[in-house]
Amino acid sequence: MPRTLLARTFLLLAILVLLTTAAWLSLFRYMDAEPRARETAQLAASAVNLIRASLFAAAPERRFGLFAEFSSREGIRLLPAEPGDKIEAMPDSRFFALLQNELNRRLGDHTRIAASVDGVPGFWVSFRLDDADDEEYWLVLPRERATRSFARHWLTWGLLAVVLALGVAWLIASRISKPLKAMASSAEMVGRGQMPEPLPEDGADELKRLAAAFNAMASDLQRNERERSEVLAGISHDLRTPLTRLRLEAELSVSDEKARQGVVSDIEQMESVISQFMDYARAESGEPPSLTDLPALLASIAARQKHVGRHIDADLPTLDEVSLRPKAIARAVTNLIDNAAKYAGGEISLRLSADAREIHIEVGDRGPGVPESEVDRLKRPFTRLETARSNATGTGLGLAIVERIARLHEGRLALLNNPGGGLLARLSLPIRR
Repeated sequence: MPRTLLARTFLLLAILVLLTTAAWLSLFRYMDAEPRARETAQLAASAVNLIRASLFAAAPERRFGLFAEFSSREGIRLLPAEPGDKIEAMPDSRFFALLQNELNRRLGDHTRIAASVDGVPGFWVSFRLDDADDEEYWLVLPRERATRSFARHWLTWGLLAVVLALGVAWLIASRISKPLKAMASSAEMVGRGQMPEPLPEDGADELKRLAAAFNAMASDLQRNERERSEVLAGISHDLRTPLTRLRLEAELSVSDEKARQGVVSDIEQMESVISQFMDYARAESGEPPSLTDLPALLASIAARQKHVGRHIDADLPTLDEVSLRPKAIARAVTNLIDNAAKYAGGEISLRLSADAREIHIEVGDRGPGVPESEVDRLKRPFTRLETARSNATGTGLGLAIVERIARLHEGRLALLNNPGGGLLARLSLPIRR
């Protein structure tokens, strides 16, 4: 069964058209059998009566020439019936049954019809010169007179009707599926956090209402997302000023070194939380895609991580430039590295690979890993895995930010078991150049 609505609708309409046409042709053929049998029987009976009259009227010496004239001009032959004739009956069909009954009514019950006699094909009709006479003759007519096929012009018109109906069916199916296909594409853009062009509100009333409802929903989602981002960014921005004052006050006023370091650490953690809030609230869709040297971008990220004391085992082969949002990708990879350092520690690997359709960025660690049942939950905002990765603090937005950036690029984030232990976070992006 086809998967698309267009193909399914067209297939169902085509089946309906073909079945209806086949039923119509079968009904016409059934109704045409009786008048056609009557016409054929009348033709055969007229030929028999003509032969009879000719034989009775013609002089004996001229009968041979008369038979030759019938054979050459009308394709009619006259042969005597023999007891040893090998007779092939006509096909068993309603038409030939009607033809036999009609000939019996016109020529008598002794009349027989055959498809061939002694291997000679034709329309064979037996008759007697006189009903009281036992001598029987075969009248051989051209086979086409008894097996006239279904009228070709009806088949031609039927074929044209089928072609026209299938064309209309395709038009109907395409007019139904086209707006739905456009709506599905727009829904995918909304799911990636983008605002699609408004759908045209035309066509049937149901499709117009559906397009209008979808446009209103997309507009509401965009407004809510914008307002949420503005509120979250505003709160995060306003908190940074008092945090800066608190840090300065702690540096100047707290004399106990241990207490001062504790206050500064708490403030730094709060600033990190605020930074994640702002990253999540930032509209990545505002950054246009551009051709980017991805290995160079990842190499710069690895270099910055080494400056802060994190060892990154990088494997970055050379690739052609691809179209993506470099700041968003840098933010996503940095978040994955931060998660690996925060929850696992130790060595972190950064791998880049590509196949025919996708680029894969992998960040691996040697930590406790993540249960498979918790993978989808960890991609949601404000969620953390406390049991598997304890002694860690954070907002639970790191993977949510990466997942959002992956959807923005029409890619995906996968959390897998790292061979040898740990977690392998794979960011897969489609190749666009």
